[in-house]
Amino acid sequence: MTDRYSRQQLFKQIGLKGQEKIRNKHVLIVGVGALGSAGAEAFVRAGIGKLTVIDRDYVEWSNLQRQQLYNENDAEAQTPKAVAAEKHLRQINSEVEIKALVMDASPHNLESLLSDVDVMIDGTDNFDIRFILNDLSHKYNIPWIYGSCVGSYGATYTVIPGRTPCLHCILKKVSTGGATCDTAGIISPAVQIVSAYQVAEALKILVDDFATLRTTFLTFDVWSNHYYSIKLEKIKKDGCPTCGATRTYPYLSYQNQIKTEVLCGRNTVQIRPPRNKEYSFDQIKKLLKMHGTVTSNPYLLSCQLENYRLVMFRDGRVFIHGTNNIQFAKSLYYRLLG
Repeated sequence: MTDRYSRQQLFKQIGLKGQEKIRNKHVLIVGVGALGSAGAEAFVRAGIGKLTVIDRDYVEWSNLQRQQLYNENDAEAQTPKAVAAEKHLRQINSEVEIKALVMDASPHNLESLLSDVDVMIDGTDNFDIRFILNDLSHKYNIPWIYGSCVGSYGATYTVIPGRTPCLHCILKKVSTGGATCDTAGIISPAVQIVSAYQVAEALKILVDDFATLRTTFLTFDVWSNHYYSIKLEKIKKDGCPTCGATRTYPYLSYQNQIKTEVLCGRNTVQIRPPRNKEYSFDQIKKLLKMHGTVTSNPYLLSCQLENYRLVMFRDGRVFIHGTNNIQFAKSLYYRLLG
């Protein structure tokens, strides 16, 4: 396997020295859906030393159209995305150290993983987690790369603590749109373009080529052939609570962390208990069998009701499929699980 990275090493901006740097670096990807799975595969093929992937969800049939790491067997078994990603990534490159975690991305969960992380990649589908990444980035001085896509539209931006405006600064000036995959759908080319920009920027960071990083907020519409590169240097604010002179990191505080939320494009509500707790699936099965058909795998338990479906993970998180009404989902949760 001595020539495994030969073509990448021939690229003079990486070379042998850059490849050695990549081999000794650690990338954290939060969310291994469309963007995250594309990025994870690219980093593993590039020879990253260590890759940590985090995801709270499992593979469904609708994912297969654009989430390139997964196959029909994963959807059939409802395999957690982190577990399926780890399996397929190891088959691509056995040299890479891969850590896969089935969990929600919370400040507590993420902070415990950051001691040796060199760059964080945004593979999420909501701004609550992105604001957490933004705060953690500046608290621990770790670059992170924002990415989003919906329909044929995509956007990406590289955040370097101490050098660039942060997500708080940007959202006061740049519209990110209100569409979701649920309302506008999504095509895979938009995903691939955003991921390509994210990975390219990350590789620059990993080989310490900070001078060539893109400093603009990039947006495009691959279907209507629009492309915009927005300069942001002047929008950095001294009063920003994340990157300003007096930092409070507001999204790391408990009161700003969402306990229930509607999942993007899923007609699903996630309910997260106040603290992670391992549940006995055997006991939960007995309880739920009185209400519907129950199936399970080593990672999750699913109960099909007449009009709704409840999915519980080992850490106690529950998806209520079939509704976007948080109050109704909570009432169903308490009625079934107490």
